[in-house]
Amino acid sequence: MEGDIIDLLLQLRKERSTQINLTLDNIKAILMNLFLAGTDTSAITVIWAMTALMKNPKAMKKVQEEVRKSVGGKGIVSEDDTQNMPYLKAVIKETFRLYPPAPILVARETMQNSILEGYNIPPKTTIRVNYWAIARDSEYWENSEEFIPERFLNSNIDFKGQDFEFIPFGAGRRGCPGQALGVATVDLILSNLLYAFDWELPFGMNIEDIDTESLRGITMHKKNDLCLVLKNYM
Repeated sequence: MEGDIIDLLLQLRKERSTQINLTLDNIKAILMNLFLAGTDTSAITVIWAMTALMKNPKAMKKVQEEVRKSVGGKGIVSEDDTQNMPYLKAVIKETFRLYPPAPILVARETMQNSILEGYNIPPKTTIRVNYWAIARDSEYWENSEEFIPERFLNSNIDFKGQDFEFIPFGAGRRGCPGQALGVATVDLILSNLLYAFDWELPFGMNIEDIDTESLRGITMHKKNDLCLVLKNYM
């Protein structure tokens, strides 16, 4: 059928083709979850990416040069443009690794009896995966506490759920359904910010003053706001 997810939900309600009686309140709740999950995590990722780039001027210069060279004088970055920006993609991947928007993945439940590292895990056990710890594990990542986008250049490691050392969106059937939309959103927002503006720290502030403390919660917000001064590039 033609249309978007709202059209689909309304059609399912009209046809009563689901196992549950889908109400308008159900539809509003689903849409609220989509908007909240999509906007919150995308905004968090952009803020952490800008934080990391401001703390690493060489990476900032490199990614801005790539974006501006690719886009030229068009005035705005399109989704198609971002497909030709490998370093931008590497910056976003490294941000997902070092500053995951959801440090603890959505809970899972074991389906059968399992043995892990000598421990017996019975069925129906709730499993919570600490992705933050995995992504900073020095057994899998060299210089794991450092922001190094280059580690993802010429690398096959991706966040689609096949490389278990890098699963910011989870893996398997319970992986994040909004992965493609979320990544595309971050691509567009970050690339346009880097393309259109030059970024500086406020007067009297040094790189060392940029903190990376985070708040506790389901999503990992930056504890202290990132304050920057922008100048038009074009």
